[in-house]
Amino acid sequence: MQQQQVFWLTNVRLEQGYIHEGAEVTGTQTGLAHLRIENGVIAAIVDAKAQLTEELPRVDGKGLLLLPSFEEAHIHLDKTYYDGPWKAVRRSSSIFDRIEEEKVLLPKLLPDAKRQAESILALIQGYGSTHVRAHCNIEPVSGLKRLEATKQALESYTGKISSEIVAFPQHGLLRSSSVELMGQAMTEGATHVGGLDPYTVDENIEKSLHTMVELAVKHQAGIDMHLHDGGEAGKQTLLELLRLTEEAGLQGHVTVSHAFWFAGAEKQEAEEMASRMASLGMSVASTVPIGRTMMPLPMLQRVGVNVKLATDSLTDHWSPFGSGDMLEKAGRFAELYGYSDELSLSQSIATITGGVTSLNAAGESVWPKAGDVASFVLVQASCAAEAVARRSGRLAVWYQGHLVSGSLA
Repeated sequence: MQQQQVFWLTNVRLEQGYIHEGAEVTGTQTGLAHLRIENGVIAAIVDAKAQLTEELPRVDGKGLLLLPSFEEAHIHLDKTYYDGPWKAVRRSSSIFDRIEEEKVLLPKLLPDAKRQAESILALIQGYGSTHVRAHCNIEPVSGLKRLEATKQALESYTGKISSEIVAFPQHGLLRSSSVELMGQAMTEGATHVGGLDPYTVDENIEKSLHTMVELAVKHQAGIDMHLHDGGEAGKQTLLELLRLTEEAGLQGHVTVSHAFWFAGAEKQEAEEMASRMASLGMSVASTVPIGRTMMPLPMLQRVGVNVKLATDSLTDHWSPFGSGDMLEKAGRFAELYGYSDELSLSQSIATITGGVTSLNAAGESVWPKAGDVASFVLVQASCAAEAVARRSGRLAVWYQGHLVSGSLA
């Protein structure tokens, strides 16, 4: 049920600053406040002790913590087992085996694609996400059918979630002769040009990347490329992508998803590559992998790369492990890299909110402010640090001033 266009959200808990013992941050100070929501925007914020005189509808926030709503930076909505019978992943020796499996499987999944995509959107929104970047298969087996199903699912969430669609040539941009299809996908509503391992899959780093960039420039779109290749192949792919990004003027519009080259790269070389990426405003979308593909995400952040956390596969023929819960992902990030103190836990929330935090690293209140979009989540936690560490429950989610998931009844 959507709320009135103008109303008070009362008694919500806001972070006000950090508590220090000497130089160390040992806690987070909070206080209760009332928020006046008007036409999708936070119009005013007043202390909860203030007497409200306006005769407007009121929604009681019950002392719950207000956090910025979350972003799902990379998920495949169009091919999933979610909201269907359980099925584990079949063994596969290579990405090419998995692609061959897809060619048989995708037509079987298509009839349920829209419904299952909508089920995933309901799931991730319940966890607090109000923005999603969906990677959608574009290849000869599917044509534009999966794009259409994805668009229909997202359209059913109009007014509830914002979205981007990456046209993703899962079977290889060049390898599956999908360039023309990709161009059609861009004219039919995709917002980003995707790609997949220009060396291993397309077997031509320069031509593959040039084609992606040409499509992006022609359609005034961004780029979001899957890169699993490590070693020299991964390095040369990143170097060429850097060169083309600068040459084409795509600064701030290029994302490398996974970017596993960094997992095995030598420290100094990795830092140099990351610094060059940061200088061009490039982003890395990561699932926070463990094991041999563990990424140096703190280093990427430190040098200025925009690191965004993501689900990738919720449950499908590639992986059965995704949960769709971005707060769980932020908790995994903090746990994996040893961010167990109050300050680092608190600031970790930025990895799932598009960089928005209630407090900056100096402890100054920077969100929410009057004029900010009223997209937020109410959480059963005393502060952001606890929410990240404990994966605290989310009771209600707002998008542009409307309650889109949960309840405060």
